[in-house]
Amino acid sequence: MPRSWLCVAMCAALTACGGERNAPPAAGGDARRGLEFVQSYGCMSCLVLPEVTQARGLVGPPLAGIAKRAYLGGILPNTPENMVVWLMHPQKIDPKSAMPDLGVPESAARDMTAYLYTLR
Repeated sequence: MPRSWLCVAMCAALTACGGERNAPPAAGGDARRGLEFVQSYGCMSCLVLPEVTQARGLVGPPLAGIAKRAYLGGILPNTPENMVVWLMHPQKIDPKSAMPDLGVPESAARDMTAYLYTLR
């Protein structure tokens, strides 16, 4: 099989398997626990989250596709590690941000990041 056909076959197989949903968890977190933390920290009162019907807040941007955005809070390059820091200390990164510092510990921020990186 020519190399180009092999590439096409591999891409098709990856797409059929779910692509991003089967990727390793972002920041080493657990996406299921991350959703629980997003709910327990009250993120839904300020944000819109796809597939979470009670998350219809209008303070921050909708979070669908957040993993594909270039920046977090408009200033921090969007990487899993930066998202962990943003979730833990948004006011240290941008004191003018509407996002409050909720005292999120690193382990919860890693789980929340894993969840947020699954959003489409």
